[in-house]
Amino acid sequence: MAVIPPPPPHPPHVPGSGPGPRPPRIPRFVLLGGGLAVGIGGLFLVGSLALGGEIAPGTTVRGVDIGGLSPDDARERLTTELAAPAAAPVEVLIGEDDEPHELNPAVAGLTFDPAATVDRASRPGLLGRLFGTEGGEIDPVVRQDEEAGRAALTALAEDSDTTVSEGAVAFEDGAVRVTRARAGSSLDVAESLGLLREGFLPSGDDPDAAGPLRLPVTAAQPVTDADEVARAVEEFAEPAMSGPVVLDAGGARIELPPEVIGDHLTMNADGAGRLSPALDGEALADDERLAEPFARAAVAPTDATLRLTGGEVVAEGGAPGTRVVTDGLGDTVLPLLPGRGEAARTGTLPTERVEPELNADNYRELGIVEEMSSFTVGFEPAAYRTTNIGRAAELINGSLVPAGDTWSFNDTVGERTEENGFVEGVIILDDQYERAQGGGVSAVATTMFNAVFFAGVDPVEYGAHSFYIERYPEGREATVAWGSLDLRFLNDSGHAIYILASATDTSVTITFLGTKRYDEVLAEAGPRENVTQPERREDEGEDCVPQPPLEGFDVAVDRVFVEGGQEAGRETFRTTYVPRDEVTCPTAD
Repeated sequence: MAVIPPPPPHPPHVPGSGPGPRPPRIPRFVLLGGGLAVGIGGLFLVGSLALGGEIAPGTTVRGVDIGGLSPDDARERLTTELAAPAAAPVEVLIGEDDEPHELNPAVAGLTFDPAATVDRASRPGLLGRLFGTEGGEIDPVVRQDEEAGRAALTALAEDSDTTVSEGAVAFEDGAVRVTRARAGSSLDVAESLGLLREGFLPSGDDPDAAGPLRLPVTAAQPVTDADEVARAVEEFAEPAMSGPVVLDAGGARIELPPEVIGDHLTMNADGAGRLSPALDGEALADDERLAEPFARAAVAPTDATLRLTGGEVVAEGGAPGTRVVTDGLGDTVLPLLPGRGEAARTGTLPTERVEPELNADNYRELGIVEEMSSFTVGFEPAAYRTTNIGRAAELINGSLVPAGDTWSFNDTVGERTEENGFVEGVIILDDQYERAQGGGVSAVATTMFNAVFFAGVDPVEYGAHSFYIERYPEGREATVAWGSLDLRFLNDSGHAIYILASATDTSVTITFLGTKRYDEVLAEAGPRENVTQPERREDEGEDCVPQPPLEGFDVAVDRVFVEGGQEAGRETFRTTYVPRDEVTCPTAD
C-alpha cells in the first residue's frame, strides 16, 4: 500500500516578516444551520404575534364557516347566522305518528350558546398553520332548562297520548254494551329531553337531520283484554239480559225486567283484569219502577176504628198485613242472572207481618181513653156544601196523630179537585164571594179549629176569613187555601190523638179522642172594637155572586185553661175582620 506523507508544517511566523497564517475555517454547513435556526425562530415569533389566536381554517358550526376569525368575530357571525334557526319551531313526531307537532324552543327551554361554541374551536399556532392544520365541523353548545322542557313535552303529550282502553261490559236499556280493549301509548318525556337537546339546530348539510325529530313513546297494554270481555259476555252478560227475573213473595208474582236490573248491574275488573258482576240490591229495591209490583205483593194492615160508646172509647176491627222484605234483594237476584229460561230465573222473596198502627190491644197504651173535645158547625143546606163538607170529613175521619206530631188539613184532605171528590162552590177570594172547587170546606176548617181550641193543643198555623161569616163564632174560625194557607196543630198533649169527623146535610162535627191536658178549656170573647162600615158596589162580571153587607171589626178571644176548678193559664187570639161590602149583580134581561 503506498503511504502518502503529510504536508510539511508551516514555518513559524516571525513578527514583522510579512503576513502570518490564516485563522481556522468554520464549516459552511454550521453557518447555514445557525442562520436557519435564527430565521425560523424569528418567523414563529412574528407569526404568533400576527395570528392572535385565530380559529383554525375550515371550522364550521351547522354549516356556518368561522375559520380564520377571531373569537369575537366568530361569536358575532354565529349569533347572526344561527339566530333564525335557533328561534324556529322544532318539528317533532310522536312515536309512529306521521302528523308533525311544533315546539317553541324558548318555551321548551332550548337556547344556543355562541360563546361556549366558539370556545370549543381549535386555535392552531404557526407550525399548525405551516403544516396545514384545519378545524372541521364542531357541534353547537345548546343549553336546556329541563323544567321548562318537561313542561312543554308534558303539554305536548296531553294532545298526543292515547290512553289504554280497558275492555268493559255494561248494560243499557236491557241490552249488553261492550267496550273493546285497546292498547295505549304515552310520550317518553325523560328520553325525549335528551333527543330534543341533541336534535336542536340540525345541520342543513345533513340530510338525515333535515326532517322532523321523532320522539319515543312507551306502550301500555290493557289488563282486561278482548278474550276476557268475550268470556264475560258469553257466561254472564247475555244470559243476564235474556229475560225477566221472577220472584215469588208470599204467593204473589213479581217480575223484574232486564232494563230495570241492568240499570243497577255492573261488571268490574279485578287486579288481574277479570270481570265480575255486581248488583246494587238496595238501589234496585228503591227503583220506582218496582214500587207498584212490590206494593201489589204486599197486604196493607187495617187500623182499628175507634168510637165513643157511653163516654168510653172502644175499638173495632183492625188486622195485620204483610210486606215484601227487600233487604237482601241483590243477593237473591244476582245468582239467578246467569240462568236462561223462567225456571232457572225464578227465586223467592220473604215477607213479614206488619202490625196496624192502631189496634184493639194498643190504643189504650197510646193514651186514647177519653173525649178531649168536640165541636159542631151548622150550615145552610146546599148540594155543593153537602158534597164538599162530607168529602173533607170522610178524609179526616180516623186520623191518628202521635204525641209530638203535627197534623195538617191540606196534607190530610188534599187538593180540592174533581179527581179528589170535590165540586165547585162559593168561596171567599179577595174579600168577595167567588166560585171555585171545594167551596164550603171552610166549615170543616172552622170546626177543626174549635176542636183544637177546646182540646188545649197548639194551633201552629191558621187564618180567619177576611170578613166575618155569621154562622161561625167570632174570633174562633178558620179557612184554608190549597198552596197558600193551611190549618195545622201540634199534638203537645203528651198522648196520641184520634180524630172523629162526620157530616150531615146541615152540619159537621169533629171530636178529639185522647187524654185531656186540662179539666176544662173555656172561651171568653171580648167586645167588637174598631167597627168599620161596609160599602155598596155592583159587580158586572159573569161569575158575580151577590153578598149582603156586614160591618168590619176587631175582636179578642181568650182561651182559658182550668185545672182543679182554678184557672191554670190563659192565651189570647186576636182577629181583624174587614167590612163585607154589599155586592149586587146585574139583572138578566
